[in-house]
Amino acid sequence: MEGGGRPSAAQAALLAASTALTALLYSVYRQKSRVARGLEGARRVRLDGDLRAVLLEAPGRCVPYAVIEGSVVRSVKETLSSQFVENCKGVVQRLTLQEHKMVWNRTTHLWNDYEKIIHQRTNTTPFDLVPQEDGTGVTVRVMKPLDAAELSLETVYEKFHPSVQSFTDVIGHYISGERPKGIQETEQMLKVGTALTGVGELVLDNATIKLQPPKQGMPYYLSAMDFDSLLQKQESNVRFWKILTVIFGFATCAVLFFILRKQYRHHRERRHLKQMQDEFRQAQERLMREMNAEGGETLKNACVICLSNTKSCVFLECGHVCSCTECYRALPEPKRCPICRQAISRVVPLYNS
Repeated sequence: MEGGGRPSAAQAALLAASTALTALLYSVYRQKSRVARGLEGARRVRLDGDLRAVLLEAPGRCVPYAVIEGSVVRSVKETLSSQFVENCKGVVQRLTLQEHKMVWNRTTHLWNDYEKIIHQRTNTTPFDLVPQEDGTGVTVRVMKPLDAAELSLETVYEKFHPSVQSFTDVIGHYISGERPKGIQETEQMLKVGTALTGVGELVLDNATIKLQPPKQGMPYYLSAMDFDSLLQKQESNVRFWKILTVIFGFATCAVLFFILRKQYRHHRERRHLKQMQDEFRQAQERLMREMNAEGGETLKNACVICLSNTKSCVFLECGHVCSCTECYRALPEPKRCPICRQAISRVVPLYNS
């Protein structure tokens, strides 16, 4: 604590940082909890012949947050072919070139792995969701698949091309602090025939049933997991952020309790010191009145404790001259100055001529 009982700058900064972090974690927890509740309350519809009738009866021919489960992918137009795997067809293709290298950390004096995406390209083609038991003739057009969370892309090709280095290159890399490891080439696809669970806004647009991102700000999902697994994953995220929020909330309360306790102790010491000073002053005034009433001489240099003997010692390091030797010896351990309550490190005798 600083002078006057105020928290120190470090304590105030710690309390502010802990409070801000707790508020941030609570905000994330609230957002994750809202997503999980919305996903739990999503309307589950079957991709069958009754789907069109369900949408015709819905207000605005729209289900704001619906679940289509147990479906497979069918391309509307020409499918995308893998650049590396024969007879591999899909509707979403992502090609990635990623650089791998080691970077020297001047603080820890260690080589750390570093990855950087050099180039990434994503190709898509319109596609529909159809029932696994084909024959009903009902399809759902998937809109903006790249906006979906949990988009299940399967890695169909992955190859690492190590960098070839000469001895001169190795020396130069140690000097520059960067050691290239190589380039990783990856191809991911959403293959034709993949089972998907779609969660989003389901709308009947003329004769086409569309699954698109919801307008209420809820997340849009295209996942290879079934709906129950997807819901359990979101609830697990909610529990994780809740635990973090509770932990940092307790830490914030502990810091606040520590600061308030220090302030209370400081306030109590100041009040006790003021009370003692008031008692000494009242005792001195009472003694002077008694001595004046008896016609005696006032003892100007009286000990503030016994008020009868003269002051005969100096307390260090505070420098107060307020006590006689007998009263100093009678002070309880650890000995403190009766005026300022500072610890007495040594005593110097005082001689009056």
